[in-house]
Amino acid sequence: MATVFKTAQQFRTVTSSEITLSQLMLPTHSNFSGKIHGGHLLSLMDQIAFASASKFSGSYCVTASVDRVDFLNPIEVGELITLKASVNYVGNTSMMVGIRVDAQNIQTGEVKHCNSSYFTMIAKDTSGATMPVPRLQLTNREQVMRYLKAAERINARKQRIAAEPFGGDLNQALALMASEHTDVNVDMAGV
Repeated sequence: MATVFKTAQQFRTVTSSEITLSQLMLPTHSNFSGKIHGGHLLSLMDQIAFASASKFSGSYCVTASVDRVDFLNPIEVGELITLKASVNYVGNTSMMVGIRVDAQNIQTGEVKHCNSSYFTMIAKDTSGATMPVPRLQLTNREQVMRYLKAAERINARKQRIAAEPFGGDLNQALALMASEHTDVNVDMAGV
């Protein structure tokens, strides 16, 4: 299998971006139902995405977007959460950081997967302008698959953004709404 690289100095490995963060969940992190507040978890995810992207790029990074966030399992007070992050994909000035969140019951040792998400981070120079990031060197099958899945997500996002429902035909959209969406009323008389 042929591998094409420009120069070794322009590439960094996925391993060079890996970050692990563990934190015990305290009562101050909980919501009204006694579970860990989703906002607290999102804040930790943003921090680890920043650390991973900054470590990889060698520059300050900002969050550009967050792909879908599904809270798969609730996290309890007293559980130890572990967040793992790494750069899965690079653009010219951006990096997609994959994050996995697991929670461990420290009494039983049971570990549950609670969340996975993808943060797109942008590299900035000291003046605040975007700057190029290193190329990504993939070294195993798992990294290749993560890269390809990230590319698929990016392409799907671009298509969703570019696509207008029914090609912009308002009459066709209203006809569908009238037949299938009885939970909404459209009154455009004042428009």
